[in-house]
Amino acid sequence: MMYELTGKTAIVTGGAAGIGRASAILLARAGARLAVLDVDEAGGRETVQQIMDAGGEAIFIHADVSQAGDCQRAVGQVVERWGGVDILFNNAGIVRRATVVELSEDDWDRVMMVNVKSMFLMSKYVVPLMEKAGRGAIIHNASGWGLRGGPQAVAYCASKGAVVQLTRAMAIDHSSRNIRVNCIAPGDTDTAMLRSEAQQLGIPKDEFYKDAANRPLQRIAQPEEIAAAVLYLASEAASFVTGAILAVDGGALAG
Repeated sequence: MMYELTGKTAIVTGGAAGIGRASAILLARAGARLAVLDVDEAGGRETVQQIMDAGGEAIFIHADVSQAGDCQRAVGQVVERWGGVDILFNNAGIVRRATVVELSEDDWDRVMMVNVKSMFLMSKYVVPLMEKAGRGAIIHNASGWGLRGGPQAVAYCASKGAVVQLTRAMAIDHSSRNIRVNCIAPGDTDTAMLRSEAQQLGIPKDEFYKDAANRPLQRIAQPEEIAAAVLYLASEAASFVTGAILAVDGGALAG
């Protein structure tokens, strides 16, 4: 019962695939109504269809969450349909694998806009709704590389480090209104993003995945395993948890 979300409304950004899709489906399975946001319309609608086929309630909203107008419009549509927002999973993210010398300014800006600015913008428009309701749960998707460095990933590491500190600062600011703000720090997960990293670095997928599995549990994660942590932080099971960075990484940060 502590994971029951019936009657709650959730927004998931980057919900067209990977961790976003798995999280949207799991939150819906727990009873939440889902708004799936993404620029990938086909993928986003497929996520919604999977939720509805399983008996859930969901809508797709096409939105570039790095843009204030899209964020404000999307939140407005959710409020118009369901009256408020109880859960926000800021999941949208991209990666560009390069050193500071190799990385273009445009790629730096794009990573920061999608990985950090989107979380600021979505939170900016959702937090007042949660304050009015007197409750809410916000989960940001950070990364193990937000807590330690990684090679040829300067923009990604910097952006995810910013997400970690955004989480802590927001938790302090909004806890008095019963709004919990936490983040997950996933390890390598079998998603299109991970496969794109192999392509960017020019490494065969099997070789890249084998290296990514070099952690105590000796494998990479499946998106559903990360989604389980999102459900926990969104639910009453985490009622006394805020400002936390939950590593879901197969022990990678342990050593």
